[in-house]
Amino acid sequence: MAQAQHVRRGDMVGVIAGRERGKRGKVLRVISDKSRVLVEHVNMIKKHQRPTQKLRQGGIIEREGSIHLSNVLLVCGRCDRPVRTGTKLLADGRKQRVCKRCGESIDKG
Repeated sequence: MAQAQHVRRGDMVGVIAGRERGKRGKVLRVISDKSRVLVEHVNMIKKHQRPTQKLRQGGIIEREGSIHLSNVLLVCGRCDRPVRTGTKLLADGRKQRVCKRCGESIDKG
């Protein structure tokens, strides 16, 4: 069973470790069973692609490689920096992610 993740698809995250440290991007995909994420324009890799029905033109394509979840933090809209997050229980029983630094709600709506 996969553990709950601190980031979701569409979140803005900052990379805090590795050679891509300091970069920011939107989460394109969360791979829960491997604890990895694909972040837009981060960890770009070159892939040698053979022409297929789907991809008519073969060659070397550049795409995002996955990075480990522990190397990314959610970017707070108010602090405008990568921050740790906590959860707050709302009156209607839903959980909401909050910034540990300023207390601002990260989930809008």
